Amino acid sequence: MQIDAKDFEKFKRLGISNILELSIIAPVKYFDFRLKKFVPFGTEGLFEIEVKDVIKTQKYLKIETFCVNFQKEMELIFFKYSPYHQKVFWKNVSLFVYGRLEYNFSKFQLIQPKKIPSARVGKIYPSYKTSIRADIFRNLIEKYVKKESLINEGVLEKYAEEIEKIHFPDSSFLESFQKRKGFEDEYLKALKFVEIYNHLKELKSKRKFLPALMNCKKDIEPFLKNLPFVLTKDQLKAIYDIKKDIAKNIAARRVIIGDVGSGKSIVMFATAFLAYPNRTILMAPTTILANQLYDEAKKYLPSYIKIALITSSSKEEYLDDFHFIIGTHALLYKNLPKACVIMVDEQHRFGTNQRNRLKKLIEQNRKSPHYFQFSATPIPRTQALIDSSLVDFSFIKETPFRKDITSKVVSKEDFKELLVHIKNEIDNNRQVLVVYPLIESSENYRYKSLEEAASFWKKYFQNVFITHGKDREKEDVLIEFRKNGDILLATTVIEVGISLPRLSTVIIVGAENLGLATLHQLRGRVSRTGLKGYCFLYTEDKNNKRLNEFAKVSSGFQIAELDLKYRQSGDLLKGKEQSGKSFRWIDLGQDKEIIEEAKKIVDSL
Repeated sequence: MQIDAKDFEKFKRLGISNILELSIIAPVKYFDFRLKKFVPFGTEGLFEIEVKDVIKTQKYLKIETFCVNFQKEMELIFFKYSPYHQKVFWKNVSLFVYGRLEYNFSKFQLIQPKKIPSARVGKIYPSYKTSIRADIFRNLIEKYVKKESLINEGVLEKYAEEIEKIHFPDSSFLESFQKRKGFEDEYLKALKFVEIYNHLKELKSKRKFLPALMNCKKDIEPFLKNLPFVLTKDQLKAIYDIKKDIAKNIAARRVIIGDVGSGKSIVMFATAFLAYPNRTILMAPTTILANQLYDEAKKYLPSYIKIALITSSSKEEYLDDFHFIIGTHALLYKNLPKACVIMVDEQHRFGTNQRNRLKKLIEQNRKSPHYFQFSATPIPRTQALIDSSLVDFSFIKETPFRKDITSKVVSKEDFKELLVHIKNEIDNNRQVLVVYPLIESSENYRYKSLEEAASFWKKYFQNVFITHGKDREKEDVLIEFRKNGDILLATTVIEVGISLPRLSTVIIVGAENLGLATLHQLRGRVSRTGLKGYCFLYTEDKNNKRLNEFAKVSSGFQIAELDLKYRQSGDLLKGKEQSGKSFRWIDLGQDKEIIEEAKKIVDSL
């Protein structure tokens, strides 16, 4: 159903753009404007009255009346009154009023009742809380929120009927609402369905299908046979997903999500192999990571695939001679040659504009390269269901080897025991990472900062290295620590980056102040080569429920569900909020079945 041009401004003022969004602005209350011969004391009702006398005092205005539906005398008391009341209530006038019935001083009384227009009498009247006038909003509901119009928008008939009843209730609906002090489950489900259905439709409309710059049809088996190890089923599934994508004439847009240490880099190299002899470009968030990927690519890809490394310190090169270009954000400032495939590693570390800019540098004549984003930050299944309207997904949940990491919540009383553990690990030629959320002290933060704690560690231990996000030498520090360090003091800059094969222990100070995804990334720094690992979550709140649940869970995908439970989903469509509830009705943690039902319908459109 089309929205009339004259109503567009009203929709805009409500912050909505379509009928479905209008339909889920549900009433906050219902008024029963039907005349009854019996209304229990202490409850609200409608009364037909005839005014007998008006008595005005300094403290109140008293209207003496005869109640027609009760056939009894009744007093209306106004402690707050204005000239309006004297204008409305005058001798011998008959009208309808709504209020809470009381029985005081042997008399029926209504305190501060409201006059009701006769046009509303006999109806159950919904009350809304909106940014426009009540009568204007009511007119929009009556005009657009009908069963037929909702079905025409694609809403299932059962949900359309329930939404209609929410706005145009009958006696049984009202009785249920008043008894429960809210909507019954079937009506809540209808509101949730329409909300997520509308959201998925909007997402789907935003997805762009562009012709691919070129397609690539190549056998992957030679690459797989030459690897010195066997890939996991999930790695192979991701590779075959990509193989299908780049064989098409439509530019792929896929996100490959793999837990920390799941072997995403091999999937990247397989993609470059599949694209050959066409060009592939891979952007990584740090110089260390770019160098690491470059070294591994040289190791696993055949020598006939020419590989280039581009960082801020790289000399100018003629990039047309290379098949696989690996670089940092320095790529954004290069004159890049035509490429069949673009890959972005740790995509959340780049802004949306940076990621789009790389793709746009390669786009030609409205044709696009195949575009793949890799992330080690798993997302909940429900969020993936929703986002899959925009992009395709591959998940790498298996790891090449099982990580053995013991996670434990510790506090001040455990510190001596912690120091013994650190000394034992160092004596066994293993390394320890201590993460401090703040570099400098703050009066609003009850834990020591990186700078404050440094003197303690240097006093009692040797080979202590320090780095943080503002440190221009951080990459050199990390390389030196990997070779010669015992303890590394750092901020969350270490969350993604250099591989530290001897790192066995991470201690996260003030762990309750960090998001679960960040905690999981930090924990993933240890046990990268099968080493026994330890993660200590240092806090003054040892009974912190969120931290204790985190310590029991090891899978990043379980962590994502846990994170959703504690922090809510954020604004998935507009991308403005990272946390905080953005949906009016749907709960991403609890309403998976409703989301799946809506997704199937949207996908079938």
